[in-house]
Amino acid sequence: MAEQTFKIAVIPGDGIGKEVIKEGLRVLDHLAEESNGKFAFEYDHFPWGCEYYLEHGKMMDEDGVEKMRDYDAIYFGAVGFPGVPDHVSLWGLRLAICQGLDQWANIRPVEFLPGVPHRINHPDPESLNWILVRENSEGEYSGIGGRNFQGRGPGGEVAVQSALFTEKGTERIIRYAFDLARTRKRKKVTSVTKSNAQQYGMVLWDEVFARVAKDYPDVETDQWLVDAMAAHFVLHPEDLEVVVASNLFADILSDLGSALAGSLGIAASANLSPDHSAPSMFESVHGSAPDIAGKGIANPIGTIGSAALMLDHLGLKEEADRVNQAIADTTGQGILTRDIGGTADTVEITDAIIKNLSKVNVEA
Repeated sequence: MAEQTFKIAVIPGDGIGKEVIKEGLRVLDHLAEESNGKFAFEYDHFPWGCEYYLEHGKMMDEDGVEKMRDYDAIYFGAVGFPGVPDHVSLWGLRLAICQGLDQWANIRPVEFLPGVPHRINHPDPESLNWILVRENSEGEYSGIGGRNFQGRGPGGEVAVQSALFTEKGTERIIRYAFDLARTRKRKKVTSVTKSNAQQYGMVLWDEVFARVAKDYPDVETDQWLVDAMAAHFVLHPEDLEVVVASNLFADILSDLGSALAGSLGIAASANLSPDHSAPSMFESVHGSAPDIAGKGIANPIGTIGSAALMLDHLGLKEEADRVNQAIADTTGQGILTRDIGGTADTVEITDAIIKNLSKVNVEA
């Protein structure tokens, strides 16, 4: 009997989500076996996703969010597949869980792994390491709006999509970013908005950022408009440390950062309930990639890296660090999947990570 058993809800979802989640679970099980009874994992699998929707007319059970509340964490694959509109699949599953459990902080590290071809012109790309902090509960993904005037005929319809910014939601994500910055070697927070054009919600964000910054005199700050920040990601990535932005802007910038680092396949993320009042959900940044689903060539690094974020959130920081080191050792050995210039398949790269994980344990 393990000293501590973590209950994990597993939602493989669609496409390659099913393949990469399987590999992530292999890594978690290996860690548990090596812990000598320190900890163990219990998994409950949920078949929710697009196939479930096509059979049942909904992306998950009606009480799906409530079913998640009793778990220590949620491990999520990917969502989306041909035959189900993307807005149906996203709102019916991933966003339903994030908003239903108030997982208001989404963190997305941008890491330049050794051996991975980088899409950036920088003298020392492996020195680059920053993290996106994304407001994950409101903003542009609030779902407020509607479509009207269909009766006017072709060309007469009107669609309204509103972004919601609350002072509470804005302040808690900004404070989270500052607290995170204090844990890093370089203490800096960059705020990203578009307040010159969005004069209400984004100006509120700017004002809250300025007020909160006064409580963190030890943390360096700067503020950028999102278009200029997109260029800054490419031209001066060494300036970045912790970047905090709204739901939409951080979503877009995190994909840019992952692409610069080599591939969305290596990008991890966490949807956090920081006070542990509800389970947090861990998933790779990439989508379901139906074009390569079932071929065994999907990159599992992002999902395995997300497992490391989960381990850290569960209090297993040493194990999280070991997983991240094993990933870096594997790519540094030139063991890469096709999306990052290699020939290894999904299982082979996981095998290599597990092998390196054992080496990390021995060396430790």
